[in-house]
Amino acid sequence: MTSAAAKMARRARRRISAPSARVKTRDLVLFTRQFSVMTSAGLPLTRTLETLALQAENLALRQVARDTLRDIEAGNTLAGALGRHPRVFTQLYVNMVHAGESGSRLDGILDRLATFLEKSEQIRRKVKGAMLYPAVVLAVAIAVVATLLLFVIPTFETVFASFDATLPLPTRAVIGLSGIVQSWWWALLAAAGGAALMLRRWIATDAGRLHFDRMLLQLPVLGPLIRKAAVSRVTRTLGTLLSSGVPILEGLEITARTAGNRVIEDAIQASRVAIRRGDSIARPLRETRAFPPMVARMIHVGEETGDLDGMLSRIADFYDDEVDAGAESLLRIMEPVLIVILGGLVGGMIIAMYLPIFELINAIQ
Repeated sequence: MTSAAAKMARRARRRISAPSARVKTRDLVLFTRQFSVMTSAGLPLTRTLETLALQAENLALRQVARDTLRDIEAGNTLAGALGRHPRVFTQLYVNMVHAGESGSRLDGILDRLATFLEKSEQIRRKVKGAMLYPAVVLAVAIAVVATLLLFVIPTFETVFASFDATLPLPTRAVIGLSGIVQSWWWALLAAAGGAALMLRRWIATDAGRLHFDRMLLQLPVLGPLIRKAAVSRVTRTLGTLLSSGVPILEGLEITARTAGNRVIEDAIQASRVAIRRGDSIARPLRETRAFPPMVARMIHVGEETGDLDGMLSRIADFYDDEVDAGAESLLRIMEPVLIVILGGLVGGMIIAMYLPIFELINAIQ
Protein backbone atom coordinates (compact mmCIF):
# COMPACT_ATOMS: atom_id res chain seq x y z
CA MET A 1 0.00 0.00 0.00
CA THR A 2 1.38 3.41 -0.94
CA SER A 3 1.86 6.13 1.65
CA ALA A 4 -0.99 8.14 0.12
CA ALA A 5 -3.33 5.15 0.31
CA ALA A 6 -2.27 4.51 3.90
CA LYS A 7 -3.06 8.10 4.81
CA MET A 8 -6.48 7.81 3.19
CA ALA A 9 -7.18 4.61 5.11
CA ARG A 10 -6.17 6.24 8.40
CA ARG A 11 -8.42 9.21 7.66
CA ALA A 12 -11.32 6.88 6.89
CA ARG A 13 -10.79 5.05 10.17
CA ARG A 14 -10.69 8.34 12.05
CA ARG A 15 -13.93 9.43 10.42
CA ILE A 16 -15.64 6.19 11.38
CA SER A 17 -14.51 6.34 14.99
CA ALA A 18 -15.01 10.08 15.30
CA PRO A 19 -17.63 11.36 17.72
CA SER A 20 -19.78 12.41 14.76
CA ALA A 21 -20.12 8.80 13.59
CA ARG A 22 -23.73 7.78 14.05
CA VAL A 23 -24.69 4.58 15.82
CA LYS A 24 -28.39 3.86 15.83
CA THR A 25 -29.97 2.15 18.79
CA ARG A 26 -31.03 -0.73 16.54
CA ASP A 27 -27.40 -1.33 15.57
CA LEU A 28 -26.25 -1.13 19.18
CA VAL A 29 -28.94 -3.60 20.25
CA LEU A 30 -27.85 -6.07 17.56
CA PHE A 31 -24.21 -5.58 18.53
CA THR A 32 -25.02 -6.22 22.19
CA ARG A 33 -27.16 -9.28 21.41
CA GLN A 34 -24.39 -10.81 19.31
CA PHE A 35 -21.88 -10.00 22.03
CA SER A 36 -24.10 -11.73 24.60
CA VAL A 37 -24.68 -14.84 22.48
CA MET A 38 -20.99 -15.36 21.72
CA THR A 39 -20.01 -14.73 25.34
CA SER A 40 -22.60 -17.19 26.66
CA ALA A 41 -21.33 -19.75 24.11
CA GLY A 42 -17.94 -19.63 25.81
CA LEU A 43 -15.96 -17.76 23.15
CA PRO A 44 -12.96 -15.87 24.51
CA LEU A 45 -13.44 -12.13 24.71
CA THR A 46 -10.77 -11.41 22.10
CA ARG A 47 -12.32 -13.88 19.65
CA THR A 48 -15.74 -12.35 20.22
CA LEU A 49 -14.46 -8.86 19.49
CA GLU A 50 -12.65 -10.07 16.38
CA THR A 51 -15.92 -11.53 15.11
CA LEU A 52 -17.86 -8.36 15.90
CA ALA A 53 -15.22 -6.28 14.15
CA LEU A 54 -15.80 -8.33 11.00
CA GLN A 55 -19.58 -8.77 10.95
CA ALA A 56 -21.07 -5.71 12.66
CA GLU A 57 -23.37 -3.98 10.18
CA ASN A 58 -22.55 -0.50 11.43
CA LEU A 59 -19.09 0.66 10.31
CA ALA A 60 -18.59 2.75 13.44
CA LEU A 61 -19.26 -0.30 15.62
CA ARG A 62 -16.75 -2.31 13.62
CA GLN A 63 -14.12 0.30 14.37
CA VAL A 64 -15.18 0.40 18.02
CA ALA A 65 -14.80 -3.38 18.23
CA ARG A 66 -11.30 -3.14 16.74
CA ASP A 67 -10.34 -0.35 19.14
CA THR A 68 -11.77 -2.28 22.09
CA LEU A 69 -9.84 -5.40 21.07
CA ARG A 70 -6.59 -3.44 20.98
CA ASP A 71 -7.29 -1.91 24.39
CA ILE A 72 -8.03 -5.31 25.94
CA GLU A 73 -4.90 -6.82 24.42
CA ALA A 74 -3.04 -3.91 26.00
CA GLY A 75 -4.35 -4.96 29.42
CA ASN A 76 -7.49 -2.82 29.86
CA THR A 77 -10.81 -4.13 31.09
CA LEU A 78 -13.78 -4.39 28.75
CA ALA A 79 -15.65 -1.66 30.62
CA GLY A 80 -12.60 0.60 30.49
CA ALA A 81 -12.19 0.00 26.77
CA LEU A 82 -15.87 0.69 26.05
CA GLY A 83 -15.69 3.81 28.20
CA ARG A 84 -13.27 5.29 25.68
CA HIS A 85 -16.22 5.65 23.28
CA PRO A 86 -18.75 7.78 25.21
CA ARG A 87 -20.65 8.71 22.04
CA VAL A 88 -21.46 5.04 21.48
CA PHE A 89 -21.66 3.55 24.98
CA THR A 90 -23.42 5.49 27.71
CA GLN A 91 -22.27 5.54 31.30
CA LEU A 92 -25.11 3.16 32.09
CA TYR A 93 -23.82 0.70 29.48
CA VAL A 94 -20.25 0.90 30.74
CA ASN A 95 -21.22 0.54 34.41
CA MET A 96 -23.37 -2.50 33.72
CA VAL A 97 -20.56 -4.13 31.75
CA HIS A 98 -18.22 -3.37 34.65
CA ALA A 99 -20.68 -5.03 37.05
CA GLY A 100 -20.92 -8.02 34.72
CA GLU A 101 -17.14 -8.36 34.55
CA SER A 102 -16.81 -8.11 38.32
CA GLY A 103 -19.47 -10.73 38.96
CA SER A 104 -18.60 -13.04 36.05
CA ARG A 105 -22.10 -12.49 34.63
CA LEU A 106 -21.17 -10.65 31.46
CA ASP A 107 -23.39 -12.67 29.10
CA GLY A 108 -26.49 -12.15 31.23
CA ILE A 109 -25.73 -8.47 31.71
CA LEU A 110 -25.30 -7.95 27.97
CA ASP A 111 -28.59 -9.70 27.27
CA ARG A 112 -30.29 -7.51 29.86
CA LEU A 113 -28.68 -4.45 28.33
CA ALA A 114 -29.99 -5.33 24.88
CA THR A 115 -33.51 -5.78 26.27
CA PHE A 116 -33.25 -2.49 28.11
CA LEU A 117 -32.11 -0.65 24.98
CA GLU A 118 -34.94 -2.16 22.94
CA LYS A 119 -37.63 -1.15 25.42
CA SER A 120 -36.18 2.33 25.88
CA GLU A 121 -36.10 2.85 22.13
CA GLN A 122 -39.70 1.68 21.79
CA ILE A 123 -40.86 4.22 24.37
CA ARG A 124 -38.82 6.98 22.75
CA ARG A 125 -40.29 6.23 19.32
CA LYS A 126 -43.84 6.22 20.65
CA VAL A 127 -43.47 9.57 22.39
CA LYS A 128 -41.66 11.03 19.40
CA GLY A 129 -44.38 9.75 17.07
CA ALA A 130 -47.09 11.27 19.24
CA MET A 131 -45.31 14.64 19.15
CA LEU A 132 -44.35 14.43 15.48
CA TYR A 133 -47.89 14.22 14.11
CA PRO A 134 -49.08 17.62 15.39
CA ALA A 135 -45.75 19.16 14.36
CA VAL A 136 -46.17 17.89 10.79
CA VAL A 137 -49.77 19.10 10.60
CA LEU A 138 -48.72 22.50 11.94
CA ALA A 139 -45.96 22.74 9.33
CA VAL A 140 -48.42 21.83 6.58
CA ALA A 141 -50.87 24.44 7.87
CA ILE A 142 -48.19 27.14 7.85
CA ALA A 143 -47.13 26.17 4.32
CA VAL A 144 -50.71 26.19 3.02
CA VAL A 145 -51.57 29.53 4.64
CA ALA A 146 -48.32 31.08 3.40
CA THR A 147 -49.04 29.88 -0.15
CA LEU A 148 -52.52 31.36 -0.03
CA LEU A 149 -51.31 34.69 1.33
CA LEU A 150 -48.36 35.02 -1.06
CA PHE A 151 -49.81 33.72 -4.32
CA VAL A 152 -53.57 33.13 -4.25
CA ILE A 153 -54.88 36.16 -2.36
CA PRO A 154 -53.00 38.68 -4.58
CA THR A 155 -54.81 37.23 -7.60
CA PHE A 156 -58.17 37.83 -5.95
CA GLU A 157 -57.04 41.31 -4.93
CA THR A 158 -56.36 42.18 -8.57
CA VAL A 159 -59.84 41.01 -9.55
CA PHE A 160 -61.51 42.89 -6.69
CA ALA A 161 -59.69 46.09 -7.63
CA SER A 162 -61.95 46.30 -10.69
CA PHE A 163 -65.05 46.20 -8.47
CA ASP A 164 -66.49 49.58 -7.72
CA ALA A 165 -67.72 48.47 -4.31
CA THR A 166 -66.66 48.26 -0.70
CA LEU A 167 -65.31 44.83 0.14
CA PRO A 168 -66.62 42.94 3.19
CA LEU A 169 -64.59 43.24 6.38
CA PRO A 170 -63.31 39.61 6.34
CA THR A 171 -62.09 40.07 2.77
CA ARG A 172 -60.33 43.34 3.61
CA ALA A 173 -58.70 41.69 6.63
CA VAL A 174 -57.35 38.77 4.58
CA ILE A 175 -56.09 41.09 1.83
CA GLY A 176 -54.42 43.29 4.44
CA LEU A 177 -52.75 40.27 6.02
CA SER A 178 -51.59 39.15 2.59
CA GLY A 179 -50.07 42.57 1.97
CA ILE A 180 -48.19 42.44 5.27
CA VAL A 181 -46.80 38.99 4.52
CA GLN A 182 -45.75 39.99 0.99
CA SER A 183 -44.01 43.15 2.18
CA TRP A 184 -42.49 41.87 5.40
CA TRP A 185 -41.95 38.14 4.87
CA TRP A 186 -38.22 38.54 5.46
CA ALA A 187 -38.83 40.31 8.77
CA LEU A 188 -41.29 37.62 9.85
CA LEU A 189 -38.76 34.89 9.04
CA ALA A 190 -36.01 36.78 10.86
CA ALA A 191 -38.25 37.27 13.90
CA ALA A 192 -39.18 33.57 13.95
CA GLY A 193 -35.53 32.54 13.60
CA GLY A 194 -34.45 34.97 16.31
CA ALA A 195 -37.16 33.75 18.67
CA ALA A 196 -36.15 30.13 18.06
CA LEU A 197 -32.49 30.98 18.71
CA MET A 198 -33.31 32.84 21.91
CA LEU A 199 -35.48 29.96 23.10
CA ARG A 200 -32.70 27.49 22.38
CA ARG A 201 -30.16 29.56 24.31
CA TRP A 202 -32.57 29.97 27.21
CA ILE A 203 -33.17 26.23 27.35
CA ALA A 204 -29.40 25.70 27.37
CA THR A 205 -29.20 27.46 30.76
CA ASP A 206 -29.91 25.56 33.98
CA ALA A 207 -32.84 27.76 34.97
CA GLY A 208 -34.24 27.74 31.45
CA ARG A 209 -34.03 23.97 31.16
CA LEU A 210 -35.74 23.51 34.52
CA HIS A 211 -38.60 25.88 33.64
CA PHE A 212 -38.98 24.40 30.16
CA ASP A 213 -39.08 20.82 31.42
CA ARG A 214 -41.57 21.79 34.13
CA MET A 215 -43.73 23.45 31.48
CA LEU A 216 -43.61 20.29 29.35
CA LEU A 217 -44.88 18.20 32.25
CA GLN A 218 -47.75 20.65 32.78
CA LEU A 219 -48.95 20.65 29.17
CA PRO A 220 -52.50 19.37 28.71
CA VAL A 221 -52.75 15.90 27.16
CA LEU A 222 -49.07 15.79 26.15
CA GLY A 223 -47.67 16.50 29.63
CA PRO A 224 -48.97 13.30 31.26
CA LEU A 225 -47.56 11.27 28.37
CA ILE A 226 -44.12 12.85 28.80
CA ARG A 227 -44.24 12.20 32.55
CA LYS A 228 -45.23 8.55 32.06
CA ALA A 229 -42.44 8.04 29.53
CA ALA A 230 -39.94 9.60 31.95
CA VAL A 231 -41.15 7.39 34.81
CA SER A 232 -40.86 4.32 32.60
CA ARG A 233 -37.34 5.26 31.52
CA VAL A 234 -36.15 6.07 35.03
CA THR A 235 -37.58 3.01 36.76
CA ARG A 236 -36.37 0.65 34.05
CA THR A 237 -32.90 2.19 34.11
CA LEU A 238 -32.56 2.01 37.88
CA GLY A 239 -34.08 -1.47 38.06
CA THR A 240 -31.72 -2.75 35.38
CA LEU A 241 -28.70 -1.23 37.12
CA LEU A 242 -29.62 -2.60 40.55
CA SER A 243 -30.36 -6.08 39.22
CA SER A 244 -26.96 -6.02 37.51
CA GLY A 245 -25.17 -5.36 40.79
CA VAL A 246 -24.49 -1.64 40.44
CA PRO A 247 -24.52 0.08 43.88
CA ILE A 248 -27.66 2.10 44.51
CA LEU A 249 -25.95 5.48 44.90
CA GLU A 250 -24.10 5.01 41.65
CA GLY A 251 -27.26 3.70 40.02
CA LEU A 252 -29.23 6.76 41.08
CA GLU A 253 -26.51 9.05 39.74
CA ILE A 254 -26.58 7.34 36.34
CA THR A 255 -30.37 7.22 36.31
CA ALA A 256 -30.62 10.93 37.03
CA ARG A 257 -28.41 11.72 34.05
CA THR A 258 -30.56 9.63 31.73
CA ALA A 259 -33.90 10.98 33.00
CA GLY A 260 -34.33 13.36 30.08
CA ASN A 261 -36.19 15.90 32.22
CA ARG A 262 -34.67 18.23 34.81
CA VAL A 263 -37.66 18.02 37.14
CA ILE A 264 -37.39 14.23 37.23
CA GLU A 265 -33.60 14.43 37.47
CA ASP A 266 -33.76 16.75 40.49
CA ALA A 267 -36.20 14.40 42.22
CA ILE A 268 -33.83 11.46 41.72
CA GLN A 269 -30.88 13.48 42.98
CA ALA A 270 -32.93 14.36 46.07
CA SER A 271 -33.46 10.64 46.65
CA ARG A 272 -29.74 10.07 46.30
CA VAL A 273 -29.02 12.69 48.95
CA ALA A 274 -31.67 11.14 51.21
CA ILE A 275 -30.09 7.70 50.92
CA ARG A 276 -26.72 9.16 51.88
CA ARG A 277 -28.41 10.38 55.07
CA GLY A 278 -29.86 6.94 55.69
CA ASP A 279 -33.35 7.76 54.46
CA SER A 280 -35.44 5.89 51.88
CA ILE A 281 -35.78 6.54 48.15
CA ALA A 282 -39.55 6.85 48.24
CA ARG A 283 -39.94 9.79 50.62
CA PRO A 284 -38.13 12.44 48.50
CA LEU A 285 -39.95 11.20 45.39
CA ARG A 286 -43.25 11.61 47.18
CA GLU A 287 -42.36 15.08 48.48
CA THR A 288 -41.18 16.48 45.15
CA ARG A 289 -44.39 15.33 43.43
CA ALA A 290 -42.41 14.74 40.27
CA PHE A 291 -43.54 11.11 40.30
CA PRO A 292 -47.12 9.86 40.57
CA PRO A 293 -48.04 8.86 44.15
CA MET A 294 -48.46 5.24 43.09
CA VAL A 295 -44.81 5.08 42.01
CA ALA A 296 -43.55 6.35 45.36
CA ARG A 297 -45.75 3.87 47.22
CA MET A 298 -44.63 0.92 45.09
CA ILE A 299 -40.97 1.89 45.51
CA HIS A 300 -41.54 2.08 49.27
CA VAL A 301 -43.00 -1.43 49.21
CA GLY A 302 -40.03 -2.63 47.15
CA GLU A 303 -37.62 -1.18 49.70
CA GLU A 304 -39.44 -2.81 52.60
CA THR A 305 -39.61 -6.22 50.94
CA GLY A 306 -36.03 -6.13 49.66
CA ASP A 307 -37.16 -6.49 46.06
CA LEU A 308 -36.57 -2.95 44.84
CA ASP A 309 -35.15 -3.92 41.44
CA GLY A 310 -38.07 -6.26 40.75
CA MET A 311 -40.59 -3.63 41.81
CA LEU A 312 -38.92 -1.03 39.60
CA SER A 313 -39.14 -3.38 36.63
CA ARG A 314 -42.84 -3.95 37.28
CA ILE A 315 -43.43 -0.21 37.50
CA ALA A 316 -41.60 0.25 34.19
CA ASP A 317 -43.70 -2.45 32.52
CA PHE A 318 -46.88 -0.81 33.79
CA TYR A 319 -45.88 2.61 32.49
CA ASP A 320 -44.77 1.14 29.18
CA ASP A 321 -48.38 0.07 28.69
CA GLU A 322 -49.56 3.48 29.89
CA VAL A 323 -47.37 5.20 27.30
CA ASP A 324 -48.76 2.92 24.59
CA ALA A 325 -52.32 3.76 25.54
CA GLY A 326 -51.51 7.45 26.04
CA ALA A 327 -49.85 7.80 22.64
CA GLU A 328 -52.79 6.17 20.88
CA SER A 329 -55.25 8.33 22.81
CA LEU A 330 -53.27 11.47 22.02
CA LEU A 331 -53.29 10.72 18.31
CA ARG A 332 -57.03 10.01 18.38
CA ILE A 333 -57.66 13.35 20.08
CA MET A 334 -55.21 15.44 18.10
CA GLU A 335 -56.17 14.21 14.64
CA PRO A 336 -59.71 15.66 14.49
CA VAL A 337 -58.70 18.79 16.40
CA LEU A 338 -55.85 19.58 14.02
CA ILE A 339 -57.99 18.82 10.98
CA VAL A 340 -60.65 21.23 12.25
CA ILE A 341 -58.04 23.93 12.90
CA LEU A 342 -56.42 23.49 9.49
CA GLY A 343 -59.78 23.36 7.75
CA GLY A 344 -60.95 26.42 9.64
CA LEU A 345 -57.91 28.46 8.64
CA VAL A 346 -57.95 27.53 4.97
CA GLY A 347 -61.73 27.45 4.67
CA GLY A 348 -62.11 30.78 6.45
CA MET A 349 -59.68 32.46 4.08
CA ILE A 350 -61.35 30.99 1.01
CA ILE A 351 -64.82 32.02 2.20
CA ALA A 352 -63.55 35.52 2.94
CA MET A 353 -62.26 35.84 -0.62
CA TYR A 354 -65.50 34.57 -2.16
CA LEU A 355 -67.79 36.85 -0.14
CA PRO A 356 -67.51 39.75 -2.63
CA ILE A 357 -68.36 37.39 -5.49
CA PHE A 358 -71.44 36.15 -3.65
CA GLU A 359 -72.52 39.74 -2.98
CA LEU A 360 -71.98 40.64 -6.64
CA ILE A 361 -74.13 37.71 -7.76
CA ASN A 362 -76.88 38.71 -5.34
CA ALA A 363 -76.73 42.30 -6.60
CA ILE A 364 -77.06 41.17 -10.23
CA GLN A 365 -80.04 38.98 -9.38
